[in-house]
Amino acid sequence: MTTIRHEAEVPLAAAGRRFDQALAEMFPDYSRSRLSGWIKSGAATLDGAQVPPRQLLRGGERVCLEAELENEVASAPEAIALAIVHEDEHLLVLDKPAGLVVHPGAGNPAGTLLNALLHHDPKLAELPRAGIVHRLDKDTSGLMVVAKTLPVHTALVDLLSRHEVERQYEAVVLGTLVAGGTVDAPIGRGMGDRLRQAVRDEEDGKRAVTHYRLRERFRAHSLIQCNLETGRTHQIRVHLAHIHHPLVGDPLYGGGLKLPRRATPELVAALRGFRRQALHAERLAFVHPATHEPLAFGAGRPADMTALIAAMRDDLAVHGHDDD
Repeated sequence: MTTIRHEAEVPLAAAGRRFDQALAEMFPDYSRSRLSGWIKSGAATLDGAQVPPRQLLRGGERVCLEAELENEVASAPEAIALAIVHEDEHLLVLDKPAGLVVHPGAGNPAGTLLNALLHHDPKLAELPRAGIVHRLDKDTSGLMVVAKTLPVHTALVDLLSRHEVERQYEAVVLGTLVAGGTVDAPIGRGMGDRLRQAVRDEEDGKRAVTHYRLRERFRAHSLIQCNLETGRTHQIRVHLAHIHHPLVGDPLYGGGLKLPRRATPELVAALRGFRRQALHAERLAFVHPATHEPLAFGAGRPADMTALIAAMRDDLAVHGHDDD
């Protein structure tokens, strides 16, 4: 465990505020719940005395914060290979393979990205979710950023909440699109199935916006680029299914296997063998929270999607668009 110690003077502008409220503003690197616990335990004192979180301030008091950063994560480290694209003392960016679950949970108590991160850097156990600030679905591949310090964790969460992290995806969908567009439709939990999300009305769903652009059109499928304006669970998958162009291979929203007429044997084999949603997080860009340097990273298309797209191109070369 790491011991932290901070001393500071309560700003005069905080006069009349509660101690827990002012402390959260003075030490934004730590969560409000963690600070409240430190006040209650006496790790955070006011003029040398333990006071309740709701203690009103006059301004000018001396705050002392001395506490142990206990592990936030109870999971065990596991030696799982990571494809790290960038790493410095503040954060790391990695290229997650399809099939790797991000967080332990029901049915996946171990063997996750979180377990791999704890093996890579044991100090990540002191951060919420081992520094993971956003997620990719198990069968979505591509780029993720992970914080290595509390200040950077807080800053990255803030960047994501303000939509200041550029997240770009590549996807293969059913149907032949002729242009790009935007899906602006609230998303919430689906009715009767806790695993599924769905487009809901504004009262039941959270705002969700996905921009998409056509890259390549095949006989019965399209290769598209997706850019997230918001980051809801399953957002791209739900939005594309909502406009009747679900992701190839999507087990929840895809609607099953669909083959173009007289598809080449290679395309039939590629589609039958593609057993995950055809979605890859190919680009991640943001301003580094500590150095303020603009960062941008790319991850090459994974082998299974490369083979799928190649089979679609070959099928198009044989039949042409006239056979749609």
